[in-house]
Amino acid sequence: MNPNPLLAAALAAADRGRHVLPVTPGSKKPPAVKDWEKRATLDPERIRRCWSAGPYNIGIACGPSALLVIDLDMPKNPDDRPPETWALPGVVSGHDVFALICEQHGQPYPDDTFTVTTPGGSTHLYFAVPPGTGLRNTSGDCGRGLGWKVDTRAGGGYVVAPGSLIAGRPYTVVRDTDPAPLPPWLLTLLTPAPSRPAPQASMAAGRGGHSRPAYADAALRGEAANVANAPEGTRNWTLTRAARALGRFVASGQLHRGDVEQALKAGAERAGLPPRDAAATITSALNWSIAHNPAHPS
Repeated sequence: MNPNPLLAAALAAADRGRHVLPVTPGSKKPPAVKDWEKRATLDPERIRRCWSAGPYNIGIACGPSALLVIDLDMPKNPDDRPPETWALPGVVSGHDVFALICEQHGQPYPDDTFTVTTPGGSTHLYFAVPPGTGLRNTSGDCGRGLGWKVDTRAGGGYVVAPGSLIAGRPYTVVRDTDPAPLPPWLLTLLTPAPSRPAPQASMAAGRGGHSRPAYADAALRGEAANVANAPEGTRNWTLTRAARALGRFVASGQLHRGDVEQALKAGAERAGLPPRDAAATITSALNWSIAHNPAHPS
């Protein structure tokens, strides 16, 4: 038996290009040091010195490791239930919400990648990302991510690595393969909306003759199509999610609210939603998204 399994696990992670850092023993609490992201290391000697000094859990700094990790979380208690947006039959965890997101975008569930289960029953899906994406952490429960109980860790974030222990229970690898490249559709969803239109971007005509970035126009057309083609039983949820997704572009000034409302109402009409109900859903979801969007001035 390995006399120091945490050291072995830290060395193994570093050998795969994952910058590691010590985390509080038996915990996932953040490191009690400044600049922990810069201090995360691949150096075997530094790793041996650190993990020979104590039974630290292992953190992986996602940014330096060129990783984005999707954390599919479980409810914390019986009262931790999905909000109205995600309150559909069978939806009880981040796993279910992520499956719905994939289905709604017409994409396969991307589980053919390095995968870890946590002691609490959550799942970590590791993806490789190219440098310069600017991806940061997101939190689904705060309305600034993919969905309820679906968090991501990227630049400025870390995940607890396999081999680490919480209450004696390990983080366990369940699919041991190289991290797959982050699917382009997820990269698009997770890329922060710039605070202003990029000067080099091609522009499309918006309301009143104002121009808008091509990527914002593509998002508008794509979400309207998603609403129009939503299967029965998911139409109101799809409309809510689409309005919330487009709300961040309204908050940053890249889409006019009137254009968003018009496109989504047309999509909802094609889907067969009652106009009055659709209008109320769009208004509520846009108001929520604009209020919660980081680009929206407080």
